[in-house]
Amino acid sequence: MQKKDENNTRREFLKKLPVLAIGAAALSGCNSEELDEFFQQNFKTLSKAEKAEIIKNLEKKYSEKYGKEFKVSAKPATEGILFGYALDLSRCIGCRKCVYACVKENNQSRDPQIHWIQVLQMEKNRGIDLAHADIHYNPEQVPEEGHFYMPVQCQQCRNPQCTTVCPTKATWQDEDGIVVVDYNWCIGCRYCMAACPYGARHFNWGEPNVPIEEINPDTHYLGNRPRTNGVVEKCTFCIQRVREGKYPACVEICPTGSRKFGNLLDPNSEIRYILENKRVLVFKEELNTQPKFYYFFGV
Repeated sequence: MQKKDENNTRREFLKKLPVLAIGAAALSGCNSEELDEFFQQNFKTLSKAEKAEIIKNLEKKYSEKYGKEFKVSAKPATEGILFGYALDLSRCIGCRKCVYACVKENNQSRDPQIHWIQVLQMEKNRGIDLAHADIHYNPEQVPEEGHFYMPVQCQQCRNPQCTTVCPTKATWQDEDGIVVVDYNWCIGCRYCMAACPYGARHFNWGEPNVPIEEINPDTHYLGNRPRTNGVVEKCTFCIQRVREGKYPACVEICPTGSRKFGNLLDPNSEIRYILENKRVLVFKEELNTQPKFYYFFGV
């Protein structure tokens, strides 16, 4: 068996490996668009012209499938920006509005349900205690006396273990700190899920079910564009919003102002003020993943 050269395309790789002949034969039943998607190079390696052509084809494909005009952005990271997030545990009331705003914005499957944000109810006298946290509390009875709430999502680590284990390099940390996924290159091995200590990655066991009338057509290639079964997805800080100068959907919807978001490189930003003036902690600090998602106590 020949060794795969890092610069080879998957098309060349298939040609070199006769053992994959059966799989290649199966691909013969695919149409040209499906074959183009299969043999597409990793998004990071594409030229501007190649990206533009892919985006054009995706917008056409999604528009025809969902019956509404789709926008698929490929906007890159902006120089001088490193996104960070902060969440005030003393203000969060566990209403879960962030959960459902995230689902709506990011085209997550409704049936089966996929939630990128999990809100944990904890007892104040125990502190942050995962062993006794309750994820199935009643959000209509919050805040409950003697409890506090800790939402958990992708921590956008500076040292992300999920990216190091990916055998196809389908996931990486972009220049603005957002850990992204190229769904066309994800093979569904779920190594990243096993490596993530925060349970932030989610696998599509079936075809994601999003009602046509609820689909969000304002998307990003590396974020909330429609997914297929067999791929892993995760929070991207609403990449389709933040790279356009907007807040993530969960920040915008929060009724108590618990969620803060901004540029860690801007000394005058709100998030920098929080890091320099509040009692701040990161989740599972001992693992040295170095999250850019910070918890703090505003009181």
